[in-house]
Amino acid sequence: MNDDALFKQLGAERDVLSVSQLNARARQLLEDVFPRIWVEGELSNLARPSSGHLYFSLKDDRAQIRCALFRQHASRLKVAMKDGLQVRARGRVSLYEGRGDYQLIVDSIEPAGDGALRKAFEALKAKLQAEGLFEQSLKRPLPAHPQRIGVITSASGAAVRDIISVFQRRAPFIELVIVPSAVQGREAAPQLVRALQQADRAGFDALIVSRGGGSLEDLWPFNEEMVARAIADCQTPTISAVGHETDISISDFVADVRAPTPSAAAELLSPDTQALLRQVEQLERRLLQRLRERLGRARLQLDNLRQRLRHPGERLAQQAQRLDELELRLRRALTQQLTQQQQQLTHLRTRLQTQHPGRHLSQLRDQLEQLEARLPRAMHNQLKQQRQQLEQLAQTLHLVSPLATLGRGYSILLDDNGTAVRSASAASAGQRLKARLHDGELSVRVEAETPYTLSLLD
Repeated sequence: MNDDALFKQLGAERDVLSVSQLNARARQLLEDVFPRIWVEGELSNLARPSSGHLYFSLKDDRAQIRCALFRQHASRLKVAMKDGLQVRARGRVSLYEGRGDYQLIVDSIEPAGDGALRKAFEALKAKLQAEGLFEQSLKRPLPAHPQRIGVITSASGAAVRDIISVFQRRAPFIELVIVPSAVQGREAAPQLVRALQQADRAGFDALIVSRGGGSLEDLWPFNEEMVARAIADCQTPTISAVGHETDISISDFVADVRAPTPSAAAELLSPDTQALLRQVEQLERRLLQRLRERLGRARLQLDNLRQRLRHPGERLAQQAQRLDELELRLRRALTQQLTQQQQQLTHLRTRLQTQHPGRHLSQLRDQLEQLEARLPRAMHNQLKQQRQQLEQLAQTLHLVSPLATLGRGYSILLDDNGTAVRSASAASAGQRLKARLHDGELSVRVEAETPYTLSLLD
């Protein structure tokens, strides 16, 4: 059976197709009916295998379809693929025969609807945040008791009715001025900018920029860069109350205060009248209490001052008594000072007498007489010690002197030069020598030389 036969009407009897034949026929039918289409939906179940292909699903609130984006097309994507992104995908409807899965073979993807707006929202948010427009240091505090408030919103919208209702209930004395502006559509952003500039120059105590809920596209004027910069340039404290509690806009980040709803913005600026009355009553009670305490302290102070106040005559008597006391103290002080000075004079006179030169000379004279008496004794003792020392040295010298040797019968032979003859070989026969004895000298002549040797006995 060829491929053309697959598309012929099956017979009523019993024409049977294999599973692969059925899937092939279904795939070809799908590809012929849907050659190339655009499908919009939300990305989910994104898978990135190592092959470089992308597999994901596109879904809406009632259905989903499997998608395949092959590598040659995935490499040219300009969209950051992630789950939750709203996109438009171009491709052809097909069927994966191996599993019988119905799928979309995608060759191009672009952001769509909320996805594109969300991307633009994040880009502008990052830009303004980098410029510092969201810094808390730039936020101005809201006035505690505003008298005149400007409301920038649609004059016929539900938001303005909610704001007026809250002010009528909580603070009807506050003046509300509606600055009308479109809050949806292409003309909304320029109108909002003009309304903000006009209201900022009008001298309001505070501004409310508001609208009711809606889709991201409906709220988009409050995400425009021109509106954000106009809010940032306002010198008047500004509240952003755009949409419901879950809606977030760029104006919320730039404004001084974000309110989750228009009614909440009105409550922030409208003090509760009953609460103010209670606060005034409380302050009145505190004021009366403080006045009573202040009067009590003043009364006590007055009583103290009255007790301290005395008659001038009594004060003069006290001063006279004080003067007498000071006079007595002065006399005692003078007497004491004179006594101290006399004692000091006596002490100095005694010291002077002790250190008189005559007395010092007498002491020196006595000392000189004592030294004169000690000098002869000291000289005699010193001479005696030196004489004894000399005798000891003479005895020592005599013991080692050659003269002592001569006294024992020895003599010394001297030649003509007076040199001692120490050896027989130093003299010759007929030579004249001098023999020095203990008590004199003799002239002798050498007759002959007779050398001899000494030997030790064993």
